[in-house]
Amino acid sequence: MARWQRDAAGGAVRACFRLVEPGDVEPAGAGSAAAGSAGAGSAGAGSAGEREAGHWRVEFSLQAADEPSLVVDADKVWRSRGALRALARHLDAPQETLLTELGRASRLWPDLDGALRTAKPSTLDLDVTGAHRFLREGAPLLHAAGFGVLLPTWWGRPGSRLGAKLRARGRRAAPGTVATASAVGMGSLVEYDWELALGDEPLSEKELRELAKLKSPLVRLRGQWVELDARHLAAGLKLLRSGGEMSVGELLHLGLSMEDDPDALPIQAVTADGALGDLLAGEAERHLAPIDPPPGFAGTLRPYQKRGLAWLTFLQSLGLGGILADDMGLGKTVQLLALIAGDEAAVGPTLLVCPMSLVGNWEREAAKFAPGLRVHVHHGADRARGADFAAAVRAADVVVTTYSVAARDAAALGDVPWHRVVVDEAQAIKNAATRQAAAVRALPARHRVAVTGTPVENRLADLWSIMDFANPGLLGAAAAFKKRYAEPVERHGDEEAAARLRRITGPFVLRRLKTDKTIISDLPEKLEMEVLCNLTGEQASLYQAVVDDMMAKIERSDGIERRGLVLATMSKLKQVCNHPAQFLHDDTRLAGRSGKLARLEEILEEVLAAGERALMFTQYAEFGGMLSAHLSARFGREVLFLHGGVSKKDRDAMVARFQGAAGPPLFVLSLKAGGTGLTLTAANHVVHVDRWWNPAVEDQATDRAFRIGQRRAVQVRKFVCAGTVEEKVAGMIREKRGLAAKIVGTGEQWLTELSTSDLRRLFALEAGAVVE
Repeated sequence: MARWQRDAAGGAVRACFRLVEPGDVEPAGAGSAAAGSAGAGSAGAGSAGEREAGHWRVEFSLQAADEPSLVVDADKVWRSRGALRALARHLDAPQETLLTELGRASRLWPDLDGALRTAKPSTLDLDVTGAHRFLREGAPLLHAAGFGVLLPTWWGRPGSRLGAKLRARGRRAAPGTVATASAVGMGSLVEYDWELALGDEPLSEKELRELAKLKSPLVRLRGQWVELDARHLAAGLKLLRSGGEMSVGELLHLGLSMEDDPDALPIQAVTADGALGDLLAGEAERHLAPIDPPPGFAGTLRPYQKRGLAWLTFLQSLGLGGILADDMGLGKTVQLLALIAGDEAAVGPTLLVCPMSLVGNWEREAAKFAPGLRVHVHHGADRARGADFAAAVRAADVVVTTYSVAARDAAALGDVPWHRVVVDEAQAIKNAATRQAAAVRALPARHRVAVTGTPVENRLADLWSIMDFANPGLLGAAAAFKKRYAEPVERHGDEEAAARLRRITGPFVLRRLKTDKTIISDLPEKLEMEVLCNLTGEQASLYQAVVDDMMAKIERSDGIERRGLVLATMSKLKQVCNHPAQFLHDDTRLAGRSGKLARLEEILEEVLAAGERALMFTQYAEFGGMLSAHLSARFGREVLFLHGGVSKKDRDAMVARFQGAAGPPLFVLSLKAGGTGLTLTAANHVVHVDRWWNPAVEDQATDRAFRIGQRRAVQVRKFVCAGTVEEKVAGMIREKRGLAAKIVGTGEQWLTELSTSDLRRLFALEAGAVVE
């Protein structure tokens, strides 16, 4: 064992092997030996070229392990008496060391045995086959074992091996043009031909045939040594006779993955003309300057959003799909609306598929940022069908539907020649085996965009499903993708496979992070937004029952009693909007019964996936307790809950834990107990699950995270149920924000002074507020 360890580790001085190519080799003389193994001896009679190819030599030397530049040739070692001056501080017996090192090396490279039969081995002559075997087998083994290995500079360069280059030619659409049926597209055909080359030097079929006749693994061509493989030569000759057409999908997979089959000819480059060539060269995004939104867009895009619009427009011009995976809060919706607003009427409508909780949000964002767009919402039991649906699609620029409806109405949606299909919260189709994922992927469209705020690199099977929607066939079949990428990367940590996957997906994924300084500089320090949520059917029924019951009582009352009834109605309706279980005060399950809860879970999934933290405020301590218990079970994480009944000691301990580096990521707080006096800068997300309707109170709560010590942009979300009293009061406050403190006062007393007819309009449940 000791001898094995000594042999494996080596000492301060090691043997070094230098391969010298023909032309630099003098005839073998004293102290050299021809290799004794088959195929390793000097070349015999033959042509001048073949005789030159036989004069290869491996020269031995000693090298200091800690000073690789300190090398002493074996000839000098044998001529020395005693210690060599150059290696004096490393060893006393250089000749014995050289023999020992050569003996150790011969166990790995048996071709050395012939040299070791001489008294003073210093070189080993090789023929071309032996030289090639040393380059391919001996040198890597010796290097891995710790020996010094010095090879000719041409070895390892791309130009030293035969490779193939594919050149494609196709129709080009200029960046910025609207995609039409003539856009390139994944299934479009491009013409191609192959070119064989040694590095940058092209080779003709005649030259290849002459090289094949030499039957030598190493030949000198145009002044440089190159490696030739008989299988690669045969494959090259076959490629030169091929050509024709292939799909853009095949071209992109070939050019972006650049995956070499060890038995096939290495592919050195895949090029194309125009914008497709830019995409293959990885230069598409660099060449795209930010573009301004179209005239139909009624908003202002930040610089990074303009770059996103340019990227989407570029892919659209090629008929290719993309995954817009910007970090949450960076405005993916407005980038898509700016793209849609630039569509010409003739290209046809866009189908937008999203979770039910986002239908109202898309409808209202479109009205705000692209008021000229005709939006049709396709959901609900009374949704248009048959001829009515066809007429509604013809009259719309954007059709918004849900994943569940997309699965149920797959046949009707599949009959429409959509210009574009957009899937929001694209994680909904990450499981390729589900019915809704299959239905969405089957929708016909010339342009496809997947939108998600969570990274798509986490689970590779999920990535395949989303990418197969955006660009069908780009990553091949699911089984082949699993074998080629998922298993090597996930099971074995294969970096090469991961790099190939990044190359092939990179041009089609746009991911910007808030932590990127080029992005964060474009953001305000505090980003506030209203998040519109829908009611479930259960919530809508309870809401209407409360309105009917309380309005009858309000109409029969006046004075203090009336004001009390109005406030009671407000409280009941807000509880219904939060969750039926809060209003009913029962102990039933929470999942699947509240639009707010569904949206909260979606947001928190992104927060946790990004490794960030969130504060959730509610004015109801009872509901806070429900939330904390449900979210803890839902995400398998501890969720802190601060309410008025928590002692000061426990409150301080909660804050300290949350602020700690390894603290729980989620914190539910009662607005009264946690809205002031706390520093919770570990969070950069604030969610007001229900509204106090006093901006000053909400701002105080938000300032628990947005205060001195906060180093990240704070995202503040204020939940509002669409079509309910929550949305209407929020609109009234927005319109009078400058005077909000005077109008609203310290609570909701101002609402009690509204007339009965105003109250009816305020409480009325509007169409479109209810989820299916």
